[in-house]
Amino acid sequence: MNKNTPMNFATFSFIVTGVLLNAVAQLLLKAGARNVGEIHLTMGNLFSTGLRVAMQLPIIGGLACYVLSVVLWIIALSRVDVSIAYPMLSLGYVVTAFGAWALFGETLSVQRLLAILVILVGVAWLART
Repeated sequence: MNKNTPMNFATFSFIVTGVLLNAVAQLLLKAGARNVGEIHLTMGNLFSTGLRVAMQLPIIGGLACYVLSVVLWIIALSRVDVSIAYPMLSLGYVVTAFGAWALFGETLSVQRLLAILVILVGVAWLART
């Protein structure tokens, strides 16, 4: 890898797609967790609870999204410095926050929206370096 290779559109696409898949994975895991309900593990229910969690289609889909996002992430890291790529993961927070708001009715306070704006400005600035 060339240390000073600028980020091109293809590399940026791998990063953004990986981040989006990671965010979708989070939302699917949350959907699966909601289906299961609040989990309280004990020695007596460890296996049955684990099985109930593992049988949730949203959780299976979320894990599949994670696997694919890792593949794309490795491709991206082969093309750009990790010090450039890693901060882009913060875009996942933006996508996840809006997804959780839209899908689960989670709160998007003014403070969260301002934090999202800071993240977007930072990622845009970083992508231009």
